[in-house]
Parts: sequence; C-alpha cells; structure tokens
Amino acid sequence: MASVTYNGTGRRKTSVARVTLSPGVGRVVVNGKELDAYFGRRVLQTIAVMPFEATHTQAKFDVRVNVVGGGMAGQAGAIRHGISRALLEADETLRTPLKRAGFLTRDARVKERKKAGLKKARKRPQFSKR
Repeated sequence: MASVTYNGTGRRKTSVARVTLSPGVGRVVVNGKELDAYFGRRVLQTIAVMPFEATHTQAKFDVRVNVVGGGMAGQAGAIRHGISRALLEADETLRTPLKRAGFLTRDARVKERKKAGLKKARKRPQFSKR
C-alpha cells in the first residue's frame, strides 16, 4: 500500500517548484540532493523550510522537490510557497499561521522588460543638448 502524499506547486520569479510531502522524519530532498547540498547558503536553506517552523511540523514530513528555472533565491522562494500549499492540503487548520506569515501569497515580482530606446527597463540614455 502506498503512503499518503500531499502535493503543492510553488512559484517565485521564473522558478517553479513541484513539492511532494509524505509522512516522515523531516528529510528534504531538492532535485535529488539533500537541502544543504543543493543550497550552499544557509539563508536559502532557512527560507525554503520556513513553513515548517511557522506551523511547528518540522519532523512530521519528508519533502521531495523538483524545482526548475530562475536563480537560487527564486528557487528557495518557490519551494517555500510549494511547501506551504502542500501543508495546507495535508491539514486545513494550518491556514491561519501560514497566511499570517505570508507564505500562501505568490510573490509576483518579476524583472521588468526592457523597452525600445532605453538602456534598461527605465534607464534613459544621457541627454545631450548639442
């Protein structure tokens, strides 16, 4: 018999994380690697597992994540969003602490596109009177 799993999709910038939670001891595997091996920076590891600290469910679930796109910070944010959604699927009573912490809101900030005639999205060329 297969154990129960809970799924959640998290997004941040251009990163998409497909998260699967299963009952376990708190092991986190990202793209086949342990969390600390995948994210070298401690800050990113902390960001990724924040929903467990907010809901006090650190050692109740094992996490498998497949994340693509973007950079490391965006991927950590996407994993946080995905874990939050999966936790919500596992236990609806966790909505309040997750919502208060802001983990259920998709952070929609993305890089603005470059416009024609400008050097970047908003930076204009230097004005010359002559």
